Parts: sequence; C-alpha cells; structure tokens
Amino acid sequence: MKRVSLSKYVELALRHADYEKGENFDCVVAEVPDLPGCLTQGRTFEEARESLKDAIELWIAVCLSKGQAPPLIDGCTVAGAPAKSLHKRAYAKA
Repeated sequence: MKRVSLSKYVELALRHADYEKGENFDCVVAEVPDLPGCLTQGRTFEEARESLKDAIELWIAVCLSKGQAPPLIDGCTVAGAPAKSLHKRAYAKA
C-alpha cells in the first residue's frame, strides 16, 4: 500500500471514472466505481468531470471524518488515512 497526496488520489480516482450520456435527460453522469456512491452529473463531459473532482474530495473527507481509510486505488490510499479500511472492496484490486 502506497500513501499519496489527496490530489494524487483524486487523479487516480478520475482515471477509473465512468462517464455515461443520460438517456432521458441532456446530461453526463460521472461516477467512480471504486468509491461506492460517489457520482455526480453535468451538462457536458467537462462539467461532469469538474463536479466529480469535488464529489471525490467530499467522499474522502466524509470517509476520513469517520476514521475510515478510503479504498485502495491502484494500490494507493490517502496520506494520513487510517492503516486499515472498513470498506469491503478496499483491498480487492490491490
């Protein structure tokens, strides 16, 4: 497990993000499957991606405030996070 800065972790999470054009609405839905429930939307891909950055940071902040380590992404976690994650999928991809 490698500890990285928050900005590096967000960058890694964005690499794993999925984007899908809305079928019923004119929007782009963005989510990070590695972070359960971390999703957002925007009118364009760029807007959805910018919104997703904020969503990832908020997701991590809530996780850390609960004393939990975020799931590993590409073997990395956020520096300063607890040593062990309580998330079921945290170490599945490590």
